[in-house]
Amino acid sequence: MTNPEVTSLLTLAETSGFRRTGRIDEVERLCAAFSRQWPEAVRAFEYGRSAQGRPLMALVVSRAGSLDPAELRRRGVPLLMLQGGIHPGESDGKDAGFIALRELLSGDVARGVLERVALLFVPAFNTDGHDRMGRANRPNQNGPEETGWRATAHNLNLNRDYMKADAPEMQAMLRLLQEWEPLVCADLHVTDGADFEPDISLQVEPINQGDPRLRPSGTQLRDALIGKLAAQGSLPLPFYPDLARTDDPASGFVLTVYSPRFSTGYFPQRNRFTVLVETHSWKDYATRVRVTRNTIVGLVELVGVHGEQWLREAGEADSTAAQLGGVEMTLDYRSSWREPAKGGQAASDVDDAGARIIEFRGYAYTRSLSPISGSLMTVYDPKTPQIWRVPFRDRVEASLVVRAPRGGYLVPAEHAEMVGAKLALHGIAFEPLRRPLENAQVEQFRIIRAQFSSEPFEGRQRVALDGEWGATQRDVPAGVLFVPIAQPRSRLVVALLEPQAPDSLAAWGFFNACFEQKEQIEPYVAEQIAKDMFDSDPGLRAEFARSLKDDPAFAADPGARLDFFCRRHASYDEKRHLYPILRRDSTL
Repeated sequence: MTNPEVTSLLTLAETSGFRRTGRIDEVERLCAAFSRQWPEAVRAFEYGRSAQGRPLMALVVSRAGSLDPAELRRRGVPLLMLQGGIHPGESDGKDAGFIALRELLSGDVARGVLERVALLFVPAFNTDGHDRMGRANRPNQNGPEETGWRATAHNLNLNRDYMKADAPEMQAMLRLLQEWEPLVCADLHVTDGADFEPDISLQVEPINQGDPRLRPSGTQLRDALIGKLAAQGSLPLPFYPDLARTDDPASGFVLTVYSPRFSTGYFPQRNRFTVLVETHSWKDYATRVRVTRNTIVGLVELVGVHGEQWLREAGEADSTAAQLGGVEMTLDYRSSWREPAKGGQAASDVDDAGARIIEFRGYAYTRSLSPISGSLMTVYDPKTPQIWRVPFRDRVEASLVVRAPRGGYLVPAEHAEMVGAKLALHGIAFEPLRRPLENAQVEQFRIIRAQFSSEPFEGRQRVALDGEWGATQRDVPAGVLFVPIAQPRSRLVVALLEPQAPDSLAAWGFFNACFEQKEQIEPYVAEQIAKDMFDSDPGLRAEFARSLKDDPAFAADPGARLDFFCRRHASYDEKRHLYPILRRDSTL
């Protein structure tokens, strides 16, 4: 191609024969070139800055009469978001996105679809990681020659940050979502793991989680997209291929229902559709970009056909979500399979753990002891296709169900700034109490056990909590934030503020100070206090005796025995092990 206008729209991937991929300066150049070439249909803009100050760029593309988010919503134009580069080593989405948009705008594919839909393209979400290029960054991937780095400059994985929103990049993304409100988000990745024939996997939600009434359309989207890709010669999988045991193909696969720290789990909490797109790392870069491009075009076509219907259903889900007060909500899931018994014989289509047996197009492989690690290692022979008859554990069940409060949550003033900022990022409505509530009927969560992570995870010390809500009366002062359940984002409200939810603010360690004891009693004083209580309270004395008899570990622990009395003394900090956010079953 010698036409300067056409050449300016090509990616480095194309001009290098898919040996290389561009850096952030190419993203900026292409965004500007696209908006110059098609000013009536493309708008490029910066929606934020990275931790190191790099621009976060986006393109909005449509011929539906407007490039303004509010006007697109008013007109009922369905919006498809393409999110590339959340993991910069996986650059397929960036290059494929520019190629697909160029073909759509030129009318080479899906002619007329841009008159019915809008696209929001984020080529490189993690810009700092994108420019941390290296030849050895992603050795488990077949090209390009250099790739970016998985984490941000803060060493955070953005695809674990949707709920806690610690990274400035994620905060900018959540503001972008609030402004544009995409109907479908395609998160573009490259998977690794086992070596096999399928070149792409698609996991769509809501299918396994989210509003049940959206799940048929989620299934429709997935199956139709798989059909389009299969017709173009791909071997698409309808699930993300998680091995049940790492590096052991014979263990088969487990369907994972992702929590909302991931894009795949986050968008269902907003009553929107998400497509986790994973090309396979061992396919060459040209193949992966082509398959990702086909996926993008297929998604645009499907949104063009079904977008109005899906948009109506999403609006109905928003209305229904505002009525979830008092309803039991599933906040976490687990696979319902168990390890097969040793020596058990599988049936023809079900193994002895209840998993389906599937025929999976893999490659021949051997497993032998590694002279380096001393454990079994897998070596694949990609020249020898082989059908694996393996279990697929695709049945999931609820592992955490919580009744949502009928009214909402009360956030104390000392936590209002932090919690309010997080709620605002997610588009959750809240308001400060104008007047105090006297003797208000509320619920408080008393923590019985807290298990802290032994190492930091994504920059935080996570905590798993056991405990229960209990009814009580409290004076609630003015200035406390009230977060109502009656709003479209009620699923996100519960996922953020229920302390036991896997990606709640509590689980991410935002309230860890409430576990610390700040006032101490010298042991000799505590001994005297305990003796006085022991001597003066027969009921307490009997309870102590039962604990000594029934709990050998307690009986053998001097500190626990003394703490038994200290916890029941008037000097004990009543707020310790008490979750600071309250629930309320009535509105203001």
